[in-house]
Amino acid sequence: MKIIYRIALAELQSLFYSPVAWLILIVFSVQCTFAFTNVLDSAVVQETMGMQMSSLTMNIYAGMEGFFKVLQNYIYLYIPLLTMGLMSGELSSGSIKLLYSSPVRNSQIILGKYLSMLVYGLVLVAIIAVYVVFSAFVIKDLDVPAVLTGLLGIYLLICAYASIGLFMSSVTSYQVVAAMGTLAIFALLNVMKSVGQSIDLVREITYWLSIDGRCDQFVRGMICSEDVLYFLIVIVLFLTLSIVRLGAIRQKAPWQASLGKYVGIVILAIGIGFLSSRPTLKCFYDATATKQLTLTPNSQNIVSQLKGKLTITSYVNGLDEFNWTGTPANRIYDQSFFEKYLRFKPDTKMKYMYYYHKSNNTRLYEMNPGLSDRQIMAKLCVAQGLDSNMYMPPEEMAKIIDLSSEDYHVVRVLEEEGGKKVFLRMFNDMWYYPMEAEISAAIKQLTDDAPTVVGFLTGHGERDCAKGGDRNYLRLAQERTYRHALINQGFLVESVALTDELPEKIGILVIADMQTSLSDSEMKHLKEYVSRGGNLLIAGDVRRQEVMNPVVDLFGVQFEKGQVVQLHENFTPDFLWAQPLSGMEQLSYHLAGMRGKIVTMPGSVGLDYGQVSGFHVTPLLVSGEKDTWTELETTNFIDEHPILNGEAGEMVQSSCLALALSREIDGCQQKVIILGDADCISNVELKAYRKEIPADNNTFILGIFHWLSNGEYPVDVRRPATPDDDLYIGVNGMKITRYAFYAFSVLLLGLYLFLWYNRRRK
Repeated sequence: MKIIYRIALAELQSLFYSPVAWLILIVFSVQCTFAFTNVLDSAVVQETMGMQMSSLTMNIYAGMEGFFKVLQNYIYLYIPLLTMGLMSGELSSGSIKLLYSSPVRNSQIILGKYLSMLVYGLVLVAIIAVYVVFSAFVIKDLDVPAVLTGLLGIYLLICAYASIGLFMSSVTSYQVVAAMGTLAIFALLNVMKSVGQSIDLVREITYWLSIDGRCDQFVRGMICSEDVLYFLIVIVLFLTLSIVRLGAIRQKAPWQASLGKYVGIVILAIGIGFLSSRPTLKCFYDATATKQLTLTPNSQNIVSQLKGKLTITSYVNGLDEFNWTGTPANRIYDQSFFEKYLRFKPDTKMKYMYYYHKSNNTRLYEMNPGLSDRQIMAKLCVAQGLDSNMYMPPEEMAKIIDLSSEDYHVVRVLEEEGGKKVFLRMFNDMWYYPMEAEISAAIKQLTDDAPTVVGFLTGHGERDCAKGGDRNYLRLAQERTYRHALINQGFLVESVALTDELPEKIGILVIADMQTSLSDSEMKHLKEYVSRGGNLLIAGDVRRQEVMNPVVDLFGVQFEKGQVVQLHENFTPDFLWAQPLSGMEQLSYHLAGMRGKIVTMPGSVGLDYGQVSGFHVTPLLVSGEKDTWTELETTNFIDEHPILNGEAGEMVQSSCLALALSREIDGCQQKVIILGDADCISNVELKAYRKEIPADNNTFILGIFHWLSNGEYPVDVRRPATPDDDLYIGVNGMKITRYAFYAFSVLLLGLYLFLWYNRRRK
């Protein structure tokens, strides 16, 4: 160790006597100032404009333009300048012969040189730490462990780059060649993740070899054994190659023998690295304060209830619009969405099945008129460089599984070892992939012995849960490519009738906009369901009071005559902006998220709940306080304008538009939701976007069903709010900060000039 220490000390003295090391420190500090002040200044501007701040640590350090994210893209530029002369300088000057003639082993030479780079790397990290320390004073409750994890990742990246540069410096006596060779290896390791991604075994090896993005987990605040081992393996690999290279020069070994050693070392390193990337051998530590990078406790509990192995089979229709998600080249990215689950269920097996079948991808057929499905599939395979034989014809796939109910979209089947299965779908939104809420809901269905079944009443002209169109409930209930549909949030959906007693499995009964009254026998069956504590969602509508009142009368509620109107400048008076009340926040975390939002109701009646007894009543939505009343005369709001008529009993007042009722029956809570409008959760309203209105009907309906299912579904995947939500610096302070950090770079320059002057004088 003494010899290694002396070699490192001599190398550091030589390094800091040259202007290169100081120039790198100065330029690096300037770039740090640019990166840090730009992202911090952006946050200051946002807060000054009144925007709500959250997760400032992650935004400033790990965001798209985060401090650490930007630094990763700079570091590779400096290392070749530092390492290019480590060994090539010794080789070109002949001083290597003095080392050979001394009692110094090859490993000591390499480790001594490398130790000097480790120390210099610490100096670079110390410069970064200056900005970290400053941010601790200006960011409220800075997530220090997460930031330190990011620093660790950057230091490991520097160490890995330095080992590569040292090896290239030992290969040639020309420093410029060594620097260019180092950059070439950096480039090669960066592009490796895109090499051979269509080939099963090659895919995982080349992806593991890639250094691109290896720091990302650290920067986000997570230490993963795979990434730590990657850096250590790369470091040991190139240091070993450097030692072998020196041995070959010193002993003048045949090139065939040296090549054999190189290949053996590389294969051994790749083998160890490949094993370290296996899910069963991985471990991790989430350093973030609120554990933002791992599964929520609720999801962890759901996964822990799985009995036996979990198999996730992706059925990829080559003609579907989502086919790109399951292609072999995209498989690692595809599997990354399940990475959090693999940490807690490492024996999970992921499989892919490829087939072709006529799909709803109309654009594809428009681009290929007259071609058969087989011909279009073959054409796509040529374009994507795939073997068309990997896609099974429809008749063969039909023998394995019937996907007609899924419209032959790309879909996954989650299967527990006991044989229980559930679909997990892709979605037509900006994210495409299922997120934690959808994945956990699907897994929970595998472990749930009595899943929540939502029954939609039929037989009286009700809104249909299986039909499209404006007024029906397909989107709410079972539109497969809609993320927030009940079937994608863990519920089972059925159409039911009251001709017989409702089965015990029905957990929530939906009665929406009946057009004809229930018969005596049907009313009897409904009363039996209510008396046993069944939960209900009852949605009335305009001109349905006479039909619907006997149903809500079971709970002491009445749909009022007429309909509620509200005067707007740009909308018809029957279009209501229903205002959420604070009491709804106590029912569901979804409803708590409605703060500042509204629920749109295109035609609603008011609710009279003065006769309710035995229930705890919580008003959820009300009409506005101004220019709103219950209109009893006007019914045509397109051609006529309603006029307040006090003589007819009309008066300006806020009306209740939605109620939540609950009571205890046989030790269980019975829950009922009553809406004055059935259109607010219809297909058209859940799709609607109006620029002028901050509506969020989707969140409202999810909150309702979360409450009705006693919190079972949708799965609660909330995370604690991050405490770093404020900045202790303003716009003026930001200007001073920028100048102060530039002064820091000038200080480094002054320190170098002072040392240089003293050396020249001596």
